[in-house]
Amino acid sequence: MTADPADDTRTRILRAALDLFAEHGYQRTSLRQIGERLRLTKAAVLYHFPAKEHLLGALVEPLVADLEALLDSAQGQPTEQARWTVLEGWVDIMLAHRRPLGMLFHDIALVGRGDTYHRLMTIAMRANDVIAGPDGGRRDRVRAVQAVATCSDPVVFFTDVPDEVLRADMLDGVRRLLTPDAAVPHTASPADSSTAGAAVSSPAPQAGAGRRRPGRPPALGREQVEAARRMHAAGTHSVDAIAATLGVSRATVYRHLTDNNGTV
Repeated sequence: MTADPADDTRTRILRAALDLFAEHGYQRTSLRQIGERLRLTKAAVLYHFPAKEHLLGALVEPLVADLEALLDSAQGQPTEQARWTVLEGWVDIMLAHRRPLGMLFHDIALVGRGDTYHRLMTIAMRANDVIAGPDGGRRDRVRAVQAVATCSDPVVFFTDVPDEVLRADMLDGVRRLLTPDAAVPHTASPADSSTAGAAVSSPAPQAGAGRRRPGRPPALGREQVEAARRMHAAGTHSVDAIAATLGVSRATVYRHLTDNNGTV
């Protein structure tokens, strides 16, 4: 099936617009610049997008639609299941749309020009209701707002962190916020029984190497362990690089990478 040339041109315009918005900002990018990058006339761009605001709306639409679909999928689920369906799905959607989010962060006031702002506010309120729960009080609703921020803001501020690492950190943070016990290093969690003992006690650090710097977490969360194992298995990161990325000691990384035979 041959692609529609009109659809292809529209896609190219959106891609060029996103690149230019990221480089120069929305306000300083003109439709003429977008056309010149694609060797199109301004009239050709206007044929697909009658105003620059329509470009912004089209770039943000996939993010908004994905969030609306996520909230729809959580409807009817038990409270706790719905809460984590939304939180984990929210993180995944934020990571999938990192570039448009970066653009929105710099030009956030622009979403108020159309109905996108109202849709985003409705999405935020729906998410807060799900996370707080049907019987949530004021503090529950405050934590729900904080949880959404925990699952959103780091995507904009930590642009150099790989998706899988940032996902693990974001979910670890929101669990610590909503589940007080999660703030305690892993002990006897049924889901993490293979590393529970290691999280409780660790061997004394060797002099001059593997010493944990102040402020480093003493153990890795479940998602961080999975991220560390994926990076190691892919051969893209050394143990030192994994430790630096996750903010833990080499000994902690080795402990979670070691299999039952004592080999890494």
